[in-house]
Amino acid sequence: MSELTVAYRYAKSLIDLAQEQNSLEAIKDDMTFFVQTLKSNSQLAAVLRNPIIAHNKKVNILDGLFAGKVNKATVSFFNIMVNKGRGGILYPTAQEFINLYNQKKNIVTAKVVSATPLSDANKQQIMAEIKASTGGEVILKESVDADLIGGFVLTIGDRQIDTSVARDLQKLKKEFTEKVIL
Repeated sequence: MSELTVAYRYAKSLIDLAQEQNSLEAIKDDMTFFVQTLKSNSQLAAVLRNPIIAHNKKVNILDGLFAGKVNKATVSFFNIMVNKGRGGILYPTAQEFINLYNQKKNIVTAKVVSATPLSDANKQQIMAEIKASTGGEVILKESVDADLIGGFVLTIGDRQIDTSVARDLQKLKKEFTEKVIL
């Protein structure tokens, strides 16, 4: 079974438990905190993935880092995962949990790459358009790529809108080469 399939199943179980215990928001915050912690600490991620390190050491490390800072159900979940030999998929499980949470709450993540930083007005307009088309709350992640020359590339799920000057130039180049060949 693939790592993502296993991570999805554990995340689904955790989200069901969180809803049952009325602690969905708290556990979502815990999973976000956990993901951020692992992103900023590659050594911790390596320890969790390492099959040579004993389960009890991993449990002690996680308890030391997260006990008192996260929900007790989250700490218990970490312990269960590690004791079942699934410490290596804690990170993808946390990401899957966040994805499932976003689906339940109708939260859409959109990525926009622009040639220059977007103004606040542009951000608000893009978010309003996305909200109108999806009907959900929008989380906008933005980055800058000067190679686009102008315009932007907006990605929402598997859909992409490319209004960049670089794409227009590539399109023109393709049209010119096709006409020269004919």
